[in-house]
Amino acid sequence: MSIRIYNTLTRKKEPLQPLEEGHVKLYVCGITSYDYCHVGHARSALVFDMVVRYLRHRGYRVTFVRNFTDIDDKIIKRANEQGIESAALAQRFIEEFYTDMDALGTLRPDIEPRATEHVQEMIRLIGELIDKGMAYPANGDVYYRVEKFAGYGQLSGRGLEDMQAGARVEVNDRKEHPMDFVLWKGAKPGEPKWPSPWGEGRPGWHIECSAMSRKYLGETFDIHGGGKDLVFPHHENEIAQSCGASGKPFAKLWMHHGFVTIKDEKMSKSLGNFLTIRDVLTTYEPEELRLFIFSTHYRNPLDFTETALHDARSGLERMYECLAQIEALPAGDSAAPARIADQDREQLASLPKRFHEAMDNDFNSAQALAHLFEAVKSLNKLLRVLPERPAEQDVRVLRETAAVFRELAGVLGLVQRDPVEVVAANKAKVLAGLDLDEDEIQRLIAKRNQARSVKDWVTSDQVRDELLAHRIVLKDSPEGTTWEVKK
Repeated sequence: MSIRIYNTLTRKKEPLQPLEEGHVKLYVCGITSYDYCHVGHARSALVFDMVVRYLRHRGYRVTFVRNFTDIDDKIIKRANEQGIESAALAQRFIEEFYTDMDALGTLRPDIEPRATEHVQEMIRLIGELIDKGMAYPANGDVYYRVEKFAGYGQLSGRGLEDMQAGARVEVNDRKEHPMDFVLWKGAKPGEPKWPSPWGEGRPGWHIECSAMSRKYLGETFDIHGGGKDLVFPHHENEIAQSCGASGKPFAKLWMHHGFVTIKDEKMSKSLGNFLTIRDVLTTYEPEELRLFIFSTHYRNPLDFTETALHDARSGLERMYECLAQIEALPAGDSAAPARIADQDREQLASLPKRFHEAMDNDFNSAQALAHLFEAVKSLNKLLRVLPERPAEQDVRVLRETAAVFRELAGVLGLVQRDPVEVVAANKAKVLAGLDLDEDEIQRLIAKRNQARSVKDWVTSDQVRDELLAHRIVLKDSPEGTTWEVKK
């Protein structure tokens, strides 16, 4: 087994080689809790939910840490606008975050530290950086000396001069260098504050993840994750802080997922073009959103469209309908000859190998899904040729494949519900939107089939047209006539 992960730091895929054999330590930057989560947040949560599920599926023990930023300029500003304490606002949106994550079915991290609960750890880390000459106090603030860290810019691939030339740097006479960043902010009226050796104040944003990851995962750990928007400055600054203090490597592998876009523009609150998770879940099921997100490799941009979500819905329905048919199979006939050819049986048996190869290649969920849909196509083909009383060994092959399919799909959080119940619910939902019930549809199909059997094409066409007027589309095959609702 060799899982390879694209490392943003080295810009190439590298084998996962945990520092502690069999144990992966993962830190992911979480939300700033001042508003409802949008689909971009959903992608981040689901990507690392997939990573954790897959690593555990492959036998690793995983310690998953994801933080909450519960003190920040945005939180303070929003709380002041609403006339409430920043702690109350942060707590409210942490609770709303859990509501969204539970709706999506994500696994809870093993540890979920909050910034405000780790201020003393941040103060100690800042003190170490000052003692090493990597940081300096300035009138109640503390800044990091970027020129003292030789590796600054290695993650983003930009030199210090390039950063300064391309940045809109606020003029600040307290800084020794324009790109120095704040570790501690001196107290301002109306803001939360904590005592420190440099006066009352609060931590800067970047220091919190360095302090909390060190406390729970050690000075060096296996994987650090987040969105591409965090590469610079947040993760770049984390490396400078952590390595500057310890003199050791920080995270071995850096994973960054792509943006969710709308019409090729990044979805963000600042642009006002975002959809909240709960907005989307009023129309689509959580598993449909999962399938949509995992249909694109996590590092690529993901364009949010209704068409793509409808495709995800249709794909998920195909999965459930196939599994429901297999569950409905009768007990096999031990005396009947098998109809599933050795070639088909071998193809189904190879599904785990093909799925694992895709996921081992930098968690390529899009390719893994393609293998799952290939299996659905093969299973449906075999189901169509089975007799009314299939052979016992054929039933066993189909049921064993269905069990494996559900286990593999579960790595992506898919087909977690009872297939028979889902198919029945989907059918009821479709029928509720029609002015014909299922009995009437089946009666008209039988009438048309009778007309076709005596070559009464006029009546056959009339029935087809009548059903089409009710948005019912017929599909004829050697196995019979089925129907679906016209989209």
